[in-house]
Order: sequence, then C-alpha cells, then structure tokens
Amino acid sequence: METQGVAKSTSLQDVAPTGVRWKIFWMLLLLISINYIDRASLSVAMPLISKEFHIGPAIEGLLLSSFFWTYAFMQIPGGMLADRYGPRVVIAGATAGWGLFQALAAVSIGWGSLLLTRLGLGVAEAPIYPAGGKLNGIWMTRNERGRGATLLDGGAPLGSALGGILISGLIAYLGSWRLSFVIAGVGTMVVGYFAWRFIRNHPSEHSGVNAAEIAHIEASHAEERAGEPKVISGKLLEFFRYRSVWGMFFGWLCFNSLFYGLLTWMPTYLSKVHGLNIQQIGGAVFIMFFSGFIGELVGGWLADWWKASGAPESKVLRVLFGFASIIATIAIYSVAEVKSPVAIVALLSITLFFLRWCGLYWCIPTILGTRDRVGFLGGVMNLGGNVAGIGVPIAVGLIVQATGSYYLALMLFTAAGIGLFICSTLLIDYSKKIPV
Repeated sequence: METQGVAKSTSLQDVAPTGVRWKIFWMLLLLISINYIDRASLSVAMPLISKEFHIGPAIEGLLLSSFFWTYAFMQIPGGMLADRYGPRVVIAGATAGWGLFQALAAVSIGWGSLLLTRLGLGVAEAPIYPAGGKLNGIWMTRNERGRGATLLDGGAPLGSALGGILISGLIAYLGSWRLSFVIAGVGTMVVGYFAWRFIRNHPSEHSGVNAAEIAHIEASHAEERAGEPKVISGKLLEFFRYRSVWGMFFGWLCFNSLFYGLLTWMPTYLSKVHGLNIQQIGGAVFIMFFSGFIGELVGGWLADWWKASGAPESKVLRVLFGFASIIATIAIYSVAEVKSPVAIVALLSITLFFLRWCGLYWCIPTILGTRDRVGFLGGVMNLGGNVAGIGVPIAVGLIVQATGSYYLALMLFTAAGIGLFICSTLLIDYSKKIPV
C-alpha cells in the first residue's frame, strides 16, 4: 500500500502544468488589439471625416486628443476598481462599453457629437490596462512577466497595424467610414463576451488549470511575498514620495508622447506631406505598427531569457530600456531629414520596433508595489501615458497649423525619446518594492 501511495504521488508530480495563464494573456493580446483598432479608426478615417465635417488641423487635433481626456482621468479609478472587484468583471465591462461607443460614433452629425462618443470611448477603455497589469501580477511568475507584459501591451502596435489596414479596407469596400465603425463596435462587444467566459481573477478559479500549474505559480509568488516589505502607512498618496513612481509616470508619458503622436498624426502626415492615398496609408500604417508588435515580443522574450539566466532584473530592464530608447530616438529624428516615402516608412518601422521594447514598463507596477497595490500603480503609470495622449495630438495640430510644417512636431517626438531614456535608466529603482 505504501508503494502504491508513493507511485501515485510521483505520478502527480510528473504531470506537466497546464498553460492556461498563457491563453489568458493571448486573450488579453486580442482585447488590447481590438482596443487599438477602435482607437486607430478615427486616425485612419480622419482625412474623410475632416472633409465631411469641414474641419482644419486644430479641430482634427482636438478630436484626436478628446479620447484621452476621459481615458487619462479614469486610469487611477480603473486601477482601484481592479484592485477591489478583480480584473475579470472590469475587463468584461470595459470591453462591452467601448464597443458600444465605437458603434455610436457612426451616427455623429458633426464634429461635436463625434467628440462626445470619443469621450465615452475613453471612459470605457480606461480600466483595461490596469486590470491587465494586475492579472500579470496574479497569473505570471517573476521570470514570465516580461512576456506577460509584452503580450498585454503588444496589442497596442498590433491593433494599430490591423486598425490601419482593416479600417481603411472596410472604408474602401463599404464606401463609408460610418459602417466600418459599426462593424468594429459590434465585433468588440462579441469578443468581450468570450473574454468574460474565459478570464478568471485567480488560477484556482479556472476550471482548466491543473494542480501543477497552480503550484508552479504559487511557488514563485511565495518567494516574492517573503521578500516584500512591511507596509508602513497604507496611504496611497505616500507612493508619490518616491522617485521611482515619478520616473515610471514620466517615463510612460514620454513613451506615449512618441507612440500616440505616431498613432494619431502619421496617417494625416503621410497623406498631406507625401501624397499617399487611403489604401497606401493603410499599408504603411500596417508595416510600421506590425514592426512594433514584433519588437514588443522580442523585448519580452529577451527580458525573460536574460533574467532566467541569472541576470538581476534591474540590470535587464535598465539596459533594454536604454538601448531601445536610443535607437528609437535616432530613427524618429532621421524622419525629418529624408524625403522618400519608402525611407520614411522604414525609419518609422525601426522607431516602433525598438520603442515597443518599452512595453516592459508593464512589469514595473508589480516590481514596485505589493500585490494589492498593483492595479493602483498601473493606473498611475497609465495616467502619465495618457496625459501625453491629451496633449500631443493638440500640440501637433497647433504646430502644423501655425508653421505649415511637421518638422517641429518630429522634434517634439525626438525630445520624448530622450526623456524616455532619462526616466528609464536614471530615475527608476527596479531593485526593491515600495513599502506603502
């Protein structure tokens, strides 16, 4: 009987862990991709919308910025909702809400009503990233979070790439930007339903997770908890006393100043400065942002591989962020110095390939905060990123309207790359958690 018991125990230990955690993050990749398809739809359709509503660059910038007003404002509340109620319900509710507002944009009668739908879209989409960052802390081990973070954030360049080609293709096929918005919105709500059915707040709640996968995750988490500091005050405002939190905030602000600048204005830039038509714009946007998606996956793989080989996490992140930001900055500066549309698309693709390595920033809330603070810190970080989303589209619109040129806008993007390097390499301490 003892021999049989030992054999049974051994056979259980030999069972391979299931991979549900990876399926969860492939689902998040799909959701974030759809998120960015819906965001990119306005940028791609803007040349047509501006003609229909008779608006100039300043109002275009206002419309492109408006989404970020409410999106930024709701970041910290969204993260706190994920901490309190769990990521699952927050993600499902957000997906249904933003699909609805995306579809409602199709009945806009002018730029004012279109702006209102963009404000609603911002409210609905806001919790998705903080909730995803919390899932990364719950479901992934220390040496898997780089890939988890880049799968979560990889939806940004992938959705932007697909948004360019899908929305431009739908507009060309249907002859209507309005119908393409309806299709995108309804598709979003359908996928949100499947996300609700599959995502769970904790591995133990998922029927597809076996005991080996739970043990694999919990063993890593137990080791991390053993090294967590004791909470001093428990007051969330205490986080803002720490340089690393401000470095995270402004680093993500600089990152998104460059990324959102390209996302919102590059289609119009390629159309007005280089004469590309709607189909050519869709193809160029796809190439650029798909390069960013590949770069995001490469950055996540490199980070986890290097950490697994024994390198300190602080060294891995500081080196990868520093190298990527230098290359991205040089490439975006070079765009202002060349005239060939092919060369410009190539340089923008290089910019996005290396910039998206910094999707690893979504590891930082888990690195800096204890488990019940990850959603809040993710909200703080994404607030910084979306302050850039508010300001950059308006700033570019005003620059172009005042100067008749995109040169100073490209210099603004170059400055953002320099700021990203400084914040990522000098301001953030990746080696210890904050005791709040």
